[in-house]
Amino acid sequence: MSTLSARRRFPSLLHTFSPWTPAFALVVFALVAPFIAPYDPLATDVAHALQHPTSAHWFGTDALGRDLLSRVIVASRLDLAIAFSAVVLSCVPGTLIGAVAGFAGGWFDRATGRVVDALMAFPLFVVAMALVAVLGNSVLNVVIATAIINLPFYVRLSRAEVASRRDAAYVRAARLAGNRRSRVLFAVILPNVFPLLAIQVSQNLGWAIMNGAGLSFLGLGVRPPAAEWGVLVNEGAQYIITGQWWVALFPGIALFVAVLIFTLTGDALRDRLDYRRRV
Repeated sequence: MSTLSARRRFPSLLHTFSPWTPAFALVVFALVAPFIAPYDPLATDVAHALQHPTSAHWFGTDALGRDLLSRVIVASRLDLAIAFSAVVLSCVPGTLIGAVAGFAGGWFDRATGRVVDALMAFPLFVVAMALVAVLGNSVLNVVIATAIINLPFYVRLSRAEVASRRDAAYVRAARLAGNRRSRVLFAVILPNVFPLLAIQVSQNLGWAIMNGAGLSFLGLGVRPPAAEWGVLVNEGAQYIITGQWWVALFPGIALFVAVLIFTLTGDALRDRLDYRRRV
């Protein structure tokens, strides 16, 4: 079947799933990363340290002779695990807090708004740095810090969207039908907010990857010898001026591509799911 005929026969399927294709492929790649890496990412070989890219080592080797391609591939699993964990930990409670505040109104809504505004008044990456410095260097603390700085985005989004819908005609009809307030919120209003939350999640995944790698680059996140993109860029940065450009270049490209994929996915989802743009 030709591509044109496939598009004619399955236009809705292609329209629905195409924005997720690069992100889905990246997730699958991260899941199988340890099985497709050509070498052990932790195996050292000082006799071949800082070897330029060759047919045996496509990305070259680092200062300890470790295969850089294997380390970049395996690092994708850790970076995506940090990003997904942080987004889940921020999306679920942030959505619930914002939804309750927007639906209930009153003092709880005002207090939630002031707390979120106070948190967003500071540079969020600086807040993450302070949290990791206080909690200590570990993967778990990087996840917690990244989740905390992403929390305000979900609180503000769900709060605004629920507040704008709580007096809509279909919500009043649900109330007149005898539904409890909790059921009206979680079964009637929130499902209409999920498309916008999906857009925010996709964009936050890119930010979370960048935040986790940035903390590791500064020495506040994942510790060597673990394979992580920020760690790899940090390890290779000192060799750029001496001509070993590949040690930092390839991890940086991998980080750039991952962030770009989730950012473009979020933009594509916004174009297709955001009703305000369609109107």
